[in-house]
Amino acid sequence: MTMTRLRDVRLIPLVFGPLVGALAVLETELDGFFGSAAAATRISGVAMGAGLMVAAWHPLAGTVIAAVCLPVGMVLFDAPGVSGATMIGMIGAVAWAGRREPPRRSAVALCVAGVSFSSTALVGASAWELFFVPAVLLPGWFMGLLARRSSDRAAELAELAAALDAEREANAQAAVAQERTRIAREVHDAVAHSVSVMTLQLGGLRRLLADRPAEQEVVVGLERLGRQTVDEMRGLVGILRERVDGERPAPVPSLARLDELVADVRAAGLTVTLDAPAELPRLPPVLDLTAYRVLQEALTNVLRHAGGAPTAVAVGCTAQALTVEVRNGPGLAPREPAASRTDHGLVGMRERLAMVHGSLHAGREPDGGFAVRARFPLPRT
Repeated sequence: MTMTRLRDVRLIPLVFGPLVGALAVLETELDGFFGSAAAATRISGVAMGAGLMVAAWHPLAGTVIAAVCLPVGMVLFDAPGVSGATMIGMIGAVAWAGRREPPRRSAVALCVAGVSFSSTALVGASAWELFFVPAVLLPGWFMGLLARRSSDRAAELAELAAALDAEREANAQAAVAQERTRIAREVHDAVAHSVSVMTLQLGGLRRLLADRPAEQEVVVGLERLGRQTVDEMRGLVGILRERVDGERPAPVPSLARLDELVADVRAAGLTVTLDAPAELPRLPPVLDLTAYRVLQEALTNVLRHAGGAPTAVAVGCTAQALTVEVRNGPGLAPREPAASRTDHGLVGMRERLAMVHGSLHAGREPDGGFAVRARFPLPRT
């Protein structure tokens, strides 16, 4: 199992669900309280575990499935009541719903779970459970809400970091444009003016040397050179001012400019093939910027460490995640694995991915190549 799969948050209910089912089986085996209803309780616990696994993809639906397992088990299989395993399962289910769903939707999951468990008091359980079970579920739900709030804040900070990055680039470009304007002004007002005055004075000196042809010829050459210099300076000023007045700010780095990025590295001497969708869906700005920077850094590492080895770039997108891969061919990897180097590029990529809860794999391939793979989970719509 790759590190990408290990960092997938859906792994939590996929592990927790079977664990609850196993606890239900173990509880009925070791606790004589269940008696002849042990099998029914076991069935309810295993069914709840299955519902928790459904919650990996559909948190609200999975929580509802898990919640109705106990009352259905009591009605159809004569289960004796709430077991410890089912209680643990429901606390985990409402916590997961609180973490993955908006508050209003997760509140629906909490209400369904509370009503479902409280209804067991009407078919054989003690009346105390009518109040006890919802009270136990509430802390689990609040824990999920707190986890969701923490994740949202992390996403907001990542968005702010991306905005600051874009603003920093815009300010840097504005500073370059301002400096170019200043240089154009100085060239026009000071240097070109001084050279023009010198040229006029040389013209006056040429007229004074009318009776000295040899010296006059030298002055004529200097005068001609002065006029050429003035013309060249005026042309330079025109170029500078034209770029300042007509140049648009550089666009923010984005996967929409992926072709430009690949073209740049090809111009630098790297042989690159690109496999990407014709059109990517609209991505969150911070994720779009991060993916672009990761690709840019990975390609830079190939140029730096792999001697311009032929490289393949692949970009894929599903409803769950965006994936990018940069791989150079077998036998053409760096002389030593890039992961073993003191490579600040890989560290920077991991830091960027951490901001968007992504994952990174970088290392040698079985065929001798070297690959960098990044996965960016997409927010649910």
